[in-house]
Amino acid sequence: MSQVATHQALQPEFRLLVFVVSIGFFMQGLDTTIINTAIPAIAISLNEAALDLHSVVVAYVLSVAACIPLSGWLADRFGVRNIFFAAIVIFTLASLGCGLSTSLNQLLFFRVIQGIGGAFLLPVGRLAMLKIIPRSQFLSAMSLMSLAGLMGPMIGPTLGGWLVTYMSWHWIFLINIPIGILGALVIFKAMPNAKETSVKAFDLWGLILLATAMIGLSLGIENFANKHNAAWFSWTLIAGGLIASIIYAFHAHLHQNALFRSKLFENKIFTVGILGNFFARFGANAIPFLLPLMLQVAFGFDPFVTGLLMIPTVVGSLASKPVVRWIIQRYGYRNVLLVNSLLVGACIASFALHQVDTPLWIRVAHFFFFGMINSLQFVSMNTLTLKDLPQQDASSGNSFLSMIMMLSMSLGVALAGTLVNVFTTHLGLDQTLKAFHLTLLCLGSINIITALIFWQIPKQADDDTA
Repeated sequence: MSQVATHQALQPEFRLLVFVVSIGFFMQGLDTTIINTAIPAIAISLNEAALDLHSVVVAYVLSVAACIPLSGWLADRFGVRNIFFAAIVIFTLASLGCGLSTSLNQLLFFRVIQGIGGAFLLPVGRLAMLKIIPRSQFLSAMSLMSLAGLMGPMIGPTLGGWLVTYMSWHWIFLINIPIGILGALVIFKAMPNAKETSVKAFDLWGLILLATAMIGLSLGIENFANKHNAAWFSWTLIAGGLIASIIYAFHAHLHQNALFRSKLFENKIFTVGILGNFFARFGANAIPFLLPLMLQVAFGFDPFVTGLLMIPTVVGSLASKPVVRWIIQRYGYRNVLLVNSLLVGACIASFALHQVDTPLWIRVAHFFFFGMINSLQFVSMNTLTLKDLPQQDASSGNSFLSMIMMLSMSLGVALAGTLVNVFTTHLGLDQTLKAFHLTLLCLGSINIITALIFWQIPKQADDDTA
């Protein structure tokens, strides 16, 4: 069977489903890009240091990662439509809470609640597509969902910069409310309530171990930059996270009701895809946080100009969508991910060449190119990871991938914020730009090394890409 024959265009009866899933993706993308642009303004309003405010991003992403293991079980037990609807309601109400916050503690609290809703939005939406849409149309559906979802990041930076400059940062969250209402109204027509007839008992101990592991690793890395805590406290958190991870590995192998059974990793393509997603996203997911911060803190750009400068990245992502399927079919997952991982890593590292007087056309072209190759990386990794899972493992595998994606984002943002603070402390406050440059070089190097993981993709993985 030819590779072209295994991929089909999305049929009309599935387009409304992809649209409603894209609304969830849109809300997340809009929220993420707006807050990255607004962090310096939030810091000023709340009397905090801008370089220390990555906790606002980490709090959301970490709560998403910690709650994602629930998504597959809840969707199987109560149905994908019911859980997706609940996720939209929680996310929308939490956005209202964030928008009304008057202190950092209030904002962090509602960001955690927002993360609980966000934990179910994208994974349950993607699971609905995996259960309802034929596998031969899955790549087309994923590409279309990503295309629609990228509209959030496309308007987010500019809208966020405008709101922060001319109104108040609180409005960057309130914008989610009408979008959430639209999603809640459409979902009952668009999404069948697919669920499993038999669902195993929930693995509470497994969830506790996983949450402990993720919280320990993320907060451990983040606290290295905290001047109020000793280094041993961070190392203790990281050690606790690693120990919890090891215990869960045994738990997953020995317990039949484990959230993620060890048999998932008997599929080599799934295993390679998970490892690749985890490490490749460190740098790529930190860039939307790091670049707006560098442009405002190190270069002195205002939020609105910063938002405008982020648009080429999203336009590059949009430009790559129509050709993603053709590139994968033409060159195969292995070749695409090997070459593209090197390109993404080199592109991240090359952001260290930017100076305050870098010509605008070079900055725009650079951001555009990063958006193109980063989008190709994400779609290729996600589709490769899930494409060979049998139907009975689809829910578990999808939830695990979503958890790894968000955990990697949490670790990436925490690592980026920590590196900037550590380098700034070592070099001095007058060397903030150099601290950003060194951080970008470190993140790019991680992505380049990740190519070694994708080298392990079996060559026969491209014989059938359905």
